[in-house]
Amino acid sequence: MGTRSSGVQVEFYVNENTFKERLKLFFIKNQRSSLRIRLFNFSLKLLTCLLYIVRVLLDNPEEGIGCWECEKQNYTLFNQSTKINWSHIFWVDRKLPLWAVQVSIALISFLETMLLIYLSYKGNIWEQIFRISFILEMINTVPFIITIFWPPLRNLFIPVFLNCWLAKYALENMINDLHRAIQRTQSAMFNQVLILICTLLCLVFTGTCGIQHLERAGEKLSLFKSFYFCIVTFSTVGYGDVTPKIWPSQLLVVIMICVALVVLPLQFEELVYLWMERQKSGGNYSRHRAQTEKHVVLCVSSLKIDLLMDFLNEFYAHPRLQDYYVVILCPTEMDIQVRRVLQIPLWSQRVIYLQGSALKDQDLMRAKMDNGEACFILSSRNEVDRTAADHQTILRAWAVKDFAPNCPLYVQILKPENKFHVKFADHVVCEEECKYAMLALNCVCPATSTLITLLVHTSRGQEGQESPEQWQRMYGRCSGNEVYHIRMGDSKFFMEYEGKSFTYAAFHAHKKYGVCLIGIRREENKSILLNPGPRHIMAASDTCFYINITKEENSAFIFKQEEKQKKKGFAGRGTYDGPSRLPVHSIIASMGTVAMDLQNTECRPTNSSKLALPAENGSGNRRPSIAPVLELADTSTLLPCDLLSDQSEDEMTQSDEEGSAAVEYVKGYPPNSPYIGSSPTLCHLLPEKAPFCCLRLDKGCKHNSFEDAKAYGFKNKLIIVSAETAGNGLYNFIVPLRAYYRSRKELNPIVLLLDNKPEHHFLEAICCFPMVYYMEGTIDNLDSLLQCGIIYADNLVVVDKESTMSAEEDYMADAKTIVNVQTMFRLFPSLSIITELTHPSNMRFMQFRAKDSYSLALSKLEKKERENGSNLAFMFRLPFAAGRVFSISMLDTLLYQSFVKDYMITITRLLLGLDTTPGSGYLCAMKITEDDLWIRTYGRLFQKLCSSSAEIPIGIYRTESHMFATSEPHDIRAQSQISINVEDCEDTKDVKEHWGIKTGHHRNSCSSDQSEHPLLRRKSMQWARRLSRKGNKHSGKTAEWISQQRLSLYRRSERQELSELVKNRMKHLGLPTTGYDEMNDHQNTLSYVLINPPPDTRLELNDIVYLIRSDPLAHVANDGHSRKSSCSNKLGPCNPETRDETQL
Repeated sequence: MGTRSSGVQVEFYVNENTFKERLKLFFIKNQRSSLRIRLFNFSLKLLTCLLYIVRVLLDNPEEGIGCWECEKQNYTLFNQSTKINWSHIFWVDRKLPLWAVQVSIALISFLETMLLIYLSYKGNIWEQIFRISFILEMINTVPFIITIFWPPLRNLFIPVFLNCWLAKYALENMINDLHRAIQRTQSAMFNQVLILICTLLCLVFTGTCGIQHLERAGEKLSLFKSFYFCIVTFSTVGYGDVTPKIWPSQLLVVIMICVALVVLPLQFEELVYLWMERQKSGGNYSRHRAQTEKHVVLCVSSLKIDLLMDFLNEFYAHPRLQDYYVVILCPTEMDIQVRRVLQIPLWSQRVIYLQGSALKDQDLMRAKMDNGEACFILSSRNEVDRTAADHQTILRAWAVKDFAPNCPLYVQILKPENKFHVKFADHVVCEEECKYAMLALNCVCPATSTLITLLVHTSRGQEGQESPEQWQRMYGRCSGNEVYHIRMGDSKFFMEYEGKSFTYAAFHAHKKYGVCLIGIRREENKSILLNPGPRHIMAASDTCFYINITKEENSAFIFKQEEKQKKKGFAGRGTYDGPSRLPVHSIIASMGTVAMDLQNTECRPTNSSKLALPAENGSGNRRPSIAPVLELADTSTLLPCDLLSDQSEDEMTQSDEEGSAAVEYVKGYPPNSPYIGSSPTLCHLLPEKAPFCCLRLDKGCKHNSFEDAKAYGFKNKLIIVSAETAGNGLYNFIVPLRAYYRSRKELNPIVLLLDNKPEHHFLEAICCFPMVYYMEGTIDNLDSLLQCGIIYADNLVVVDKESTMSAEEDYMADAKTIVNVQTMFRLFPSLSIITELTHPSNMRFMQFRAKDSYSLALSKLEKKERENGSNLAFMFRLPFAAGRVFSISMLDTLLYQSFVKDYMITITRLLLGLDTTPGSGYLCAMKITEDDLWIRTYGRLFQKLCSSSAEIPIGIYRTESHMFATSEPHDIRAQSQISINVEDCEDTKDVKEHWGIKTGHHRNSCSSDQSEHPLLRRKSMQWARRLSRKGNKHSGKTAEWISQQRLSLYRRSERQELSELVKNRMKHLGLPTTGYDEMNDHQNTLSYVLINPPPDTRLELNDIVYLIRSDPLAHVANDGHSRKSSCSNKLGPCNPETRDETQL
């Protein structure tokens, strides 16, 4: 019709828009207004109690009692009467002003009570009326209101003191409203304690006032005497000097005691229950402490005692962290062992356990996460489903980042495919990445796992120093070396080398101070470079990373002026007669401080020949001496190293022996990564991807008909990896062994022995790598081991299986692995078996010898070191020292140490080959042969490698001959011994003497060397037997000799039996038995790692030196052709590290 309807404005309300609802909102629903009402009500009740006390103090019964404006009766007339005068109880003397105030308060309280009854009415009026609070309110208000209209009742006694219970009730409601208003959950423990105190006060106040009033009709008691009586009675002391005289007051006492016996136990029971719950949950970390003290938070799924002690020992090993608190946030109840440890005073004052979840903001608030210096989130590696454990870790990391975005995060993740979910964290350690890379390097650089473990553990180098065994003292002292950092401009070690090359600085810093400079970081570039080579020029703003017994700030420098050294030096010495000709680095670690005895040597000019060994004073065929290092890099000075193997042909050209059928490899980046976040590494690759059928070792296909390792005719020894499944982490085992800097001729075939068939995506990732195969089988199946070529393998890596990581008894998780490895140890004694265990404490069962007294002595040494507080008590176990056993939990300290040293994760990944930074070097190894012994000492080796090939040695892997109790019977006396080091770095006389007697013999050349030093051997034997509590009488030795003969005969027959078993299985499988040599073993040796040993440490035959070699690609642009190395040809087969500088 053309008419337009007019709009209507509608108002919407959250609640009903009625008067009652508005009142209810103000008095009940709204927390802040309700809190004010309850606070006002609480104040009124307290005021009424105070007015009652004032009335009692002003009341004087002797002036007479009675109703208002009535004739008063005298109190003294009835004082001697035995009858109860009830008028004294019913009537009091109430002054008019006091009455007026009390009536006003009663009116207000009555109206407020009626209003609240109306607002909270829900259809049942009787429920409201019969509430105790309502009844008490009526008793204390209605009589006052009646006295307004009936004046004679104004002196009527009204028990106003009962308002204390209403005040208690109001206080409880007020606290609840307070918590709602400020949105904070106060401790229930605090609430319960407050209620208990209020209950006690109310009981005492009610009893005091009631007895005082009733005794007006008996023996007059003051308010204070009544209070005294109540306290004496409730405390069960009962002196009896003050007692109620009339039965009403006596009845009140009975009632009060009954009430106390009912109410107080209930209150105490709830308090004890809350206390026990608080003990379980751990309470709160106070905000005041969080603002004044520093703390870190440790988030874990379940807290085991081993993990806790590893964390606490490593975290508090650093002096600047001594005042930090550790708050543990764990969803499970505290373990009994953990509870016992946390009750020790050393930890109880610094460690706080909170039961709670990192996914709840309330629990994060309890831990004061927003004030924390760091949050460590650890995965539960003992879970059957490790992926699920990672998912929990990821959610925890997200929750913490959401709640406290500024809190630094240190996250441990298990599987590499989950790593990219926590990329935002400040520091991330992926367990499987590190584990597989470390196990891979163990195959080419022996005991890399031990080297890295010792580097990332904090130690003062005091382990084993009380042992008479020289190798234990030296091994323990060198284990104290760690990686430290310092700005070059602030360093006494490196300041003088500003503007010089990196190699020059490393050469002279080691020569002068014994410090091993391994890497630098530019101020403008955050990436760390390990051994950037001689072309890197040092700047004052560079951060230097070095290995030393302690950091420079804790070192004292003592310079010695020695004229003899200045006059003679090395050039004047024809024959080497002791290590004292080098700067003696006497390192004394005490309370974190190191004193260094240094000679005042100056940096020599670049054309100096002080280190030259003249031919006329020495043997005629001695090699050229150590060349100097130039201050600035020059291509012509980068000479090939005399200590490296000869690579006489270009890598791009095949030798005649290989023939034309050999596959030519290319260098490139793997085209398929199995997971997101893997670092790209330049590798040796096949020109074309291998078909999946060709990756199967034990089955032929249309491309080849090989069905066992022998048929392939590999030129190098195999590396076999036994794993349960082909997880993505296994990819990181292959990449370091196929990295571009490894010589193509030295690549070892890799065989993956898998319990389950690998997934398609994993085969897609590995099919581009040369000589990588897989086979389905298990290590407890002898046929599987023989088919995969264990006879032709140098290394067998046994990876801990996920399905066995959890067991009913924790430490039994490794049982199957240990027994299987022990079986292989007996069947294939020449095989180097590298085993991963779940629990480090189980490594004592590896290669177990039950009756070997030397192993028992080592066990006692380990216990002694643990009692002394060592974090590395397990380091003297022979399998760990030799790098043949490893537990990933030992790398947990890498994450903890990164809180103080934020570069440790990066340096570890560079050493393991997980990351490849352009210009950064890599870890490799070289073996000392007889032709290399002219270099004599580690210090001269360091200088030689720096000057010749710009390589930085960081340690030695040493193997010594050792006669165990299971040795051959022709030398039974040598059992439980170790051939003592022929030179002792701290005793130059012995060095000169022994070196002069036998220059052609070395410790590990043959066991007959031990007979040259009967005194040392006897000391070793006494030490071993003393620790194993065996007597050294002649009769005991004879009996032991006979028993060892019998044992050796038994073992010989056992070994023959095992040999026959293996050969029969090989014949059954159609394999040739020629490769099985049952007697070729290395069981009678022990090996250990020396990190940055003193420069005067003598080199020995078959020592393996750890090197950080500079990046070959860093100088490709400057090299027009592939450089050849003219080195010794006598490097052993366990040194696959040869120079590889092929032009790409």
